[in-house]
Amino acid sequence: MHMRKSTFWVVLGTALLCGSAFGQEKTAPTPLRSSGYDLKREGTIVGTVIAYTPSATTPPLGAHVTLQTPGGVVDVHLGNARLLTANHFDIQPGDTLRIIGENATLGSSTPFLARIVQKGTQALAVRSERGIPVRYVAPKTSGESKAQGGVL
Repeated sequence: MHMRKSTFWVVLGTALLCGSAFGQEKTAPTPLRSSGYDLKREGTIVGTVIAYTPSATTPPLGAHVTLQTPGGVVDVHLGNARLLTANHFDIQPGDTLRIIGENATLGSSTPFLARIVQKGTQALAVRSERGIPVRYVAPKTSGESKAQGGVL
């Protein structure tokens, strides 16, 4: 009889632990941002390029540019570097860029998410109005180079 009581408690304890684990599976994952991209929160920054990285290894992944602005140094996420290259949008240290986008909080970093990048008279949309990075699509034939993106 003593054996049955201990078996009962083991089964009950296991059931309780499993029940709480199943309850945890139902919780939604915490989003990286509290809300989506919003055009009403957009701002414009103008600055001089300090550094350009075509493929960052830390989130958000993709091309980043570090700008020196009157307000300080800003990390800007540009999306896919292949989109910039396909549109002949060359970024070099010392270039002056005007960027329309929104500040974001992603974990411990706070990048500026670019939607439109402008250098001189050339402007390129790198993110949709909903904040989704514009995808690079390779030309169908290797001999063609078709510009993509553009300002909306």
